[in-house]
Amino acid sequence: MTDDTFPLGDRSVRRIGFGAMQLAGPGAFGPPRDRATALDVLRKAVELGVNHIDTAQYYGPDVVNGLIREALRPYPDDLVLVSKVGAARDDSGRWLPALAPEQLRAGVLDNLRSLGVDRLDAVNLRLLDGGGDFDAQLDAMIAIRDEGLIAGIGLSNVSRQQLVHAVQRTEIVCVQNPLNLLARESLPLLRECQELGIAFVPFFPLGSAFAGADGLLTHPELIAVAERLEALPSQVALAWLLELGPNVLLIPGTSSLGHLIDNMTARRVRLDDEARKILDTITD
Repeated sequence: MTDDTFPLGDRSVRRIGFGAMQLAGPGAFGPPRDRATALDVLRKAVELGVNHIDTAQYYGPDVVNGLIREALRPYPDDLVLVSKVGAARDDSGRWLPALAPEQLRAGVLDNLRSLGVDRLDAVNLRLLDGGGDFDAQLDAMIAIRDEGLIAGIGLSNVSRQQLVHAVQRTEIVCVQNPLNLLARESLPLLRECQELGIAFVPFFPLGSAFAGADGLLTHPELIAVAERLEALPSQVALAWLLELGPNVLLIPGTSSLGHLIDNMTARRVRLDDEARKILDTITD
């Protein structure tokens, strides 16, 4: 492990990865606006050093996993593919919970099929609409892991109490919860993950992908800091997250080659004390 990497289960990944959700159509539903560019983005991400890609079979559905398979298979030996289960889509793209044990197993099998792999490095149990019977869901994920279909179990959209309970039952390799400059409710969960040595993967690191311009990247204080540091607001926002702890793994997503390069170079941004003081106190 180096300052630029952190363990995700038994693999070591670079701290800036790629979230593939935005490669699908609007709302992570349907085909991409530009299929050729989506494929180029995936290939460029790996070329730039990404070895951690976050995806889900229900992005599309099947669209994003199909793009990943087409662009990158045969997969590089160091590439870590992480997916999630616990949701499904109806014909209009609405999100539906799919958290029954048999649905979780079917979700893993759908991911394996659509990605063209025999095993996934990790799969997150994504809780939706209250979550249901958490212990039964953990039982299902443990059985799936013990069968060899996944290497590690992650959790997504969980509380600190749920994480504490889960680690008493089994090994948890990563946690995905929303966290960014304007949405800090998951900071106690991040600290718990730090104490436990678990990778924390913030989703919506640059604001909600479903809320449009939700104010983060246009926040005047963030813009002022970015201008002074001669960086982009997005790069400063990502740099702030990286500084929260060595276990923070970023998966900023984009369907733009330009934004991909911007995100990947965020690791070069160095925040000074003045920048940290301003960023740490930003509010809506």
